[in-house]
Amino acid sequence: MDLRNHLVSFRIRDVYLPDPQQVLLEMHGNDLIKGRVADLSDHGKQREAFAVIEVEGLSQPVIVPVDRLMDVQ
Repeated sequence: MDLRNHLVSFRIRDVYLPDPQQVLLEMHGNDLIKGRVADLSDHGKQREAFAVIEVEGLSQPVIVPVDRLMDVQ
């Protein structure tokens, strides 16, 4: 079967080139993600402080610079 010009589906993890991380960054690098702050480095007082954030659907927390957080509620 000639697959040219057919729409197909595939998992990002199955991409061979470019690196799957690059695919995610280009497609979703500007998406906003919501999560709950679980911990702060240096109690969030220093400019280079980081937040440990638990995000539903991710198996481990993410670490983000505090000065990059938005929509704090």
